Amino acid sequence: QVQLVESGGGSVQAGGSLLLSCAASGRAFSPYAMGWFRQAPGKEREFVAAVRWSGDSTYYSDSVKGRFTISRNNAKNTVYLQVNNLKPEDTAIYYCASGRNFFVRSQSSYDYWGQGTQVTVSA
Repeated sequence: QVQLVESGGGSVQAGGSLLLSCAASGRAFSPYAMGWFRQAPGKEREFVAAVRWSGDSTYYSDSVKGRFTISRNNAKNTVYLQVNNLKPEDTAIYYCASGRNFFVRSQSSYDYWGQGTQVTVSA
């Protein structure tokens, strides 16, 4: 059974940083794309960032580009999301997901999801 476990969330002030991690187990990690999505209160879950299997191709939403960095360590079965210069509108539950290496911005490309980690940014 595939498990994705996120960690690293917390409460920070605007301008702060966090390192989110997602540890995967249960199937081979390296062949799959990994994505980060987020859901703010009262809003739908949205794409944040994704990285294809090799780590060479990364994708970001316009709202986080230049502030967030996604990376993966296939030897550790872990994907990371470095979040910098946080804004109150970044407050959300952040989910990692594992899935196919195409249409990586689409939630339908992912077949396994973690439980999420809360990020709260105060003004």
